[in-house]
Amino acid sequence: MTRAFHRFALCALALVSLPLAAGAADAAKTLNVLFIGNSFTARHNLSTVVKAMAEAGNPGLTFNRTDVIYGGRTLKDHWRLGTQNIVKQSTLTEAEEKATIAALEKDAADPKDKYAKSALARHRELLPKIESNRQPWDIIVLQSYRDDTEGDPTLYAEFAPKFAELAKAQGARVILYETTPATQNDKPLTAVPDPAPVMAKERAIAALANRIGASVAPMALVAQRCQTQRPDLTLRFVNDAHLNQTMAYLTACTLYAALFNQSPVGLPIDSITDTRSFEGERNDKTKDRDGNPITRKFNDKDRADLQRIAWEGWSEFQQLREKSGE
Repeated sequence: MTRAFHRFALCALALVSLPLAAGAADAAKTLNVLFIGNSFTARHNLSTVVKAMAEAGNPGLTFNRTDVIYGGRTLKDHWRLGTQNIVKQSTLTEAEEKATIAALEKDAADPKDKYAKSALARHRELLPKIESNRQPWDIIVLQSYRDDTEGDPTLYAEFAPKFAELAKAQGARVILYETTPATQNDKPLTAVPDPAPVMAKERAIAALANRIGASVAPMALVAQRCQTQRPDLTLRFVNDAHLNQTMAYLTACTLYAALFNQSPVGLPIDSITDTRSFEGERNDKTKDRDGNPITRKFNDKDRADLQRIAWEGWSEFQQLREKSGE
């Protein structure tokens, strides 16, 4: 690593917009974390991998994670489906939850709206548990998905602040989990991809993060760095448009950095298991969508490289973020 990299990594550690610095988890002992997203959060049981990393890297920490997942949906969809009520559960009123249920009952009357049906079941279950669910969140992770790439502002830039405002009213910190489905490679690369689209996207995400005071898992930048340093690695499945085990591991490491403002280098977690298996004639549950082992265990070199790349990418984003705030 260059001296310049060390300098901006150290500067990143001093960012006041990231209040949970290294060691803060030891003081907190318990973190209640809400992950809002779609299959890019659900696949590989991503939040459980983050939990394992968090507790391994912060001895004594209890990391309680909750997922609100609707496949293929964006933050705009989550808002329609009432996920904001989960965000503000510590202050949610019975009247607010009943109003959400009434709206979802109308949407669920459409036989094509499977998401409204799923959300309706969730909120009907929540209604009698309002008082027992008063535990506030410490951190809320807001996943993007194709809602951060088109429009000015994008739908992500419109709805992430809505969720962030509610989160902060509950005393929670926000992490923007930026996905990058269009830039993940399914085959080893022979040339470095054009960095210009990635950097344009990251500048927009940095501006949004600065505006709402959020931390970021900048996966487009981390993926670009991985493709540059380890072009032999693939980041998505061939037979499935989702992130593969390698990209999921990079994502978990980057979320760790965003959570604790500390490096994932040295964490002992060394494997990832996907949640969707091979769908050929054998329907083999031990194989992933490409017919490879559904669990990938990374050797020492790959694990160290991925942890380092995630930290370097996250740190580089902090430098970009500082510049965008000037």
